[in-house]
Amino acid sequence: MRVAVITGASSGIGAATAEALARDGWRVILGARRLDQLAKVARRCGGEARAVSLDVTDQASVDALAAGLDRVDLLVNNAGGAKGMGPIAQAQEADWDWMYQTNVLGTMRITRALLPKLVASGAGGVINIVSIASYLTYEGGAGYNAAKFGQSAVTQVLRQELAGQPVTVCQIDPGLVHTEFSLVRFGGDQARADAVYQGITPLSAADVAEAVRWVAAQPPHVNIDRLAILARDQVGLKKVVPPPNATAKLSGSAG
Repeated sequence: MRVAVITGASSGIGAATAEALARDGWRVILGARRLDQLAKVARRCGGEARAVSLDVTDQASVDALAAGLDRVDLLVNNAGGAKGMGPIAQAQEADWDWMYQTNVLGTMRITRALLPKLVASGAGGVINIVSIASYLTYEGGAGYNAAKFGQSAVTQVLRQELAGQPVTVCQIDPGLVHTEFSLVRFGGDQARADAVYQGITPLSAADVAEAVRWVAAQPPHVNIDRLAILARDQVGLKKVVPPPNATAKLSGSAG
């Protein structure tokens, strides 16, 4: 059975991806820090799904996960996120550091650790969940933009470095997705997080998960390099078009 490792799998896109891949016949290995939440997702996946404590900012945690796996056919780098939306003049260095550690170095650590197994599989795949913020900037987004631009660069260079190897590399760039993303960004402020999606129909985690499932289902000679996914109501990064008779707020947030 093909084995897929999904990081940040305790909720949102990661959890939905684990469930979508499990339905498609993959044995899923779910990694995240919230082991109690992971266990619930693993039960929903059924079969041989396995929950593993993982902190992508901790090399020892990454190494422990890698050591416990005999085979890996697919790696979905979903762990990431944003903190804060202040201007550069008021930047909180701790927030920027967290975003870089999680989005960029986290992707590097887990990819580096599992790459030998992906190559050994003979038909491996890496799918990085990045963001449209990896190529579109916005006020208040400098820290997150920088991290996602960096993660995008890592993805593109990895694709070049693996030329001739039996591993595909894909970057998926979602726009607005209704998950815990905004709640984390705004430090648990539920009202502010809810306002991001007011009056529009954003993407769901399942929408992005279906894209991951589709990419992973392609034959090994097909490489989907980059895929941007936006809700119908979102045009570009910040232009949100509400449906008739609805009131929408400018998002100020990207997936």
